[in-house]
Amino acid sequence: MRVSKLVCAGLIAAGLLGASETAAAKTRTDCFWVSQWDGWSAPSPSVLYLRVNRRDIYRVDLSGPSSMLQSPGVHLVSKVVGTSSICSSLDLDLAVADGHGISEPLIARSITRLTPEEVASVPAKFRP
Repeated sequence: MRVSKLVCAGLIAAGLLGASETAAAKTRTDCFWVSQWDGWSAPSPSVLYLRVNRRDIYRVDLSGPSSMLQSPGVHLVSKVVGTSSICSSLDLDLAVADGHGISEPLIARSITRLTPEEVASVPAKFRP
């Protein structure tokens, strides 16, 4: 009887562990170096797409909309604090600038590496 209780407890724990690993895999973002960042686009005032290593696209959701993000002639500024690796939204220190001294800070809420299917669903004009 005691052995069957241990087996049941082990199976329950294994099921919970498997569920947490699956959830972690769905929310995991692969790290990349700032130097691997090839381009960006902004399909909306609160979303950025970053091209990394010419083949990967990351979606950055911002905490609020930017009034400058979709203006012509602006560029994205990334400040490196500490290491230059990006593994989470906390590693991003971004601003959008117009080249004439006006800039606006951007606060990243989340960053997610898109799957090939998700990349395919992004309209071509918004792919970086």
